[in-house]
Amino acid sequence: MTEAKNIVPLQMQELGKNARAASRVMAAADTAVKNAALLAAMDAIDSTHDKLASANARDLEAGTKKGLDPAMLDRLELTPARIENMLDGLRQVAALSDPIGEIGEMRYMPSGIQVGRMRVPLGVIGIIYESRPNVTAEAASLCLKSGNATILRGGSEAFYSNQAIADCIRQGLETAGLPAAAVQVVGTTDRSAVGELITMPEYVDVIVPRGGKGLIERISNEAKVPVIKHLDGICHVYIDDGADITKAVNIALNSKTNRYGVCNAMETLLVAESMSAEVLPQLEQVYSDFDVEIRGCKKTCVLMVSAKEASEEDWSTEYLAPVLSIRVVSGIDEAIDHINTYSSQHTDTIVTEDYSRGRRFLREVDSSSVMINASTRFADGFQYGLGAEIGISTDKIHARGPVGLEGLTSQKYVVLGDGHVLEK
Repeated sequence: MTEAKNIVPLQMQELGKNARAASRVMAAADTAVKNAALLAAMDAIDSTHDKLASANARDLEAGTKKGLDPAMLDRLELTPARIENMLDGLRQVAALSDPIGEIGEMRYMPSGIQVGRMRVPLGVIGIIYESRPNVTAEAASLCLKSGNATILRGGSEAFYSNQAIADCIRQGLETAGLPAAAVQVVGTTDRSAVGELITMPEYVDVIVPRGGKGLIERISNEAKVPVIKHLDGICHVYIDDGADITKAVNIALNSKTNRYGVCNAMETLLVAESMSAEVLPQLEQVYSDFDVEIRGCKKTCVLMVSAKEASEEDWSTEYLAPVLSIRVVSGIDEAIDHINTYSSQHTDTIVTEDYSRGRRFLREVDSSSVMINASTRFADGFQYGLGAEIGISTDKIHARGPVGLEGLTSQKYVVLGDGHVLEK
């Protein structure tokens, strides 16, 4: 056992060295070559449906024996429709504009030089994720298109599926003449591999964790390289004074019930007191159709007979389930204060017909996505026109909100001169 444990650091060091070397090739790769790799990977996946299904069947069988719950097994399964979605995703990423090499903000300085900023890859990106094997294709494609190398560490429950998908991505890279090491999947289920990956700053430039709060907290606490992350999705909808009732009901319903187990689902609804007597009974009816449990403040419990009294903990809880906290507030001041106190800085929206209050909400709510008259479910890379996303960041440095191609890049200053020298 000790000998096996000692092998993991050596394996991870080898992955890191290979990724670093590959990242230099990827940074210089032309857009056409990267697109060719993506399309070749798509063809490889399309021609190996049986191989992918067989690998996935091994994972599903092992997961059933381990007693994984039905929801986990569902996320693990690679259905024909999900394989088609992977193909569509690769095709879409290939069609996206390539940000690498873009130069912007060029300006002449008094000395005569021109100064601008060029967009460049981050380098080597470590991605740690759970359950869904299609993330392997999504993450690899975004890193490839943005000129990065990546080391992928999927959940042990999807080990064989992840390896099979990665084989197809590597085929695409080799077909296009790019290094196969630009996309590597950790070849062990040993949990210590994660600890190695997040503490290799000489080889890894950034870590992107995708999974539960426990995983992300661990990585954030232990990583020695920068982490692009969000811990919770405690999203709010605030129904303002004089809001359009139809809009308010539809947005509050969609934000909660479109999907429960996603980070951009609403977890707390705030309602201006002037609107509460009209809107809350209507919402009680529509939420009851979806068996949503209501936990409300005292004023909410008076107006919604099915509501249970909320605890202080409810206001800071991400349920990821058909459970919703509701608070009646005096108006926009109290709403903003509540959001900035309890929000996880993910996504918050106001339903209002007042332009000034809407603008104020945009300015003063400190979240990565702030909306007017739209469901929180729109906080998504595809919906934002990014084509795809590698995750959503609630950090304030580097990337914030859905992280697409541009979020996987950095910028460097470039200077253009014509023999310019600095005078004393």
